[in-house]
Amino acid sequence: MKSQLLIVDGYNMIGAWPELVQLKKQDLLEDAREALLNRLSNYAKYEGLKIIVVFDAQLVPGIQQNYKKYQLSVVFTKEDETADSYIERIAGELNTRLTQVTVATSDLAEQWVVFSQGALRTSANELYKSIKKTEKSIAQDSQDLHFIDFRRNSPWNEEQLKKLSQKLDDLSKD
Repeated sequence: MKSQLLIVDGYNMIGAWPELVQLKKQDLLEDAREALLNRLSNYAKYEGLKIIVVFDAQLVPGIQQNYKKYQLSVVFTKEDETADSYIERIAGELNTRLTQVTVATSDLAEQWVVFSQGALRTSANELYKSIKKTEKSIAQDSQDLHFIDFRRNSPWNEEQLKKLSQKLDDLSKD
C-alpha cells in the first residue's frame, strides 16, 4: 500500500477556513498559522498521513526555512519563489510508486499542474470538511475511551454485568 503524503498550501487554507479568515482579518497571521498547524497535526496523526505545509515567503528576503512542528514539515519558500511553484516542483518529485501525493489548494491552475504529474488534489473546502469530520471522530473516540476506562474501574466483572443485564431484561418482560 502506498504511503500518503498531503502537501498543504498554507495561506490558501488561511484564506478559506472561516476560523482562520477571522484571525487573518484581525492581523493575527501568526495565530492563524499556528491554528492551522495544530489542526493539521491532529488530522495527520489520526489519519496516519505525512503532511508538508508550505507558506509563501517570496516577498520577505532571507526568511526561507524548513522545520518540524507538531510532527509536520513546515516550509517557508525562499525569496523569489512562490508557494505554488514550490508545491508543483516537490509534488512531482515526491509522487512515486511508493508515495501517493495529494495537494490541498483551491488554486485551479496549481491543481491542474499537480494533477498532470500524477498527484491528487483536494480543495481548501474539501480538506476543511475532512478535518471537521476527523475532529468529530477524535472526540467520539475520546469519549468511548473514557467510558471504557470507567467500565474498567467498575467493581463488576464482565460475567456479572451480563447476568445483571439478563436480570434487567427478565424483569422488564413482566
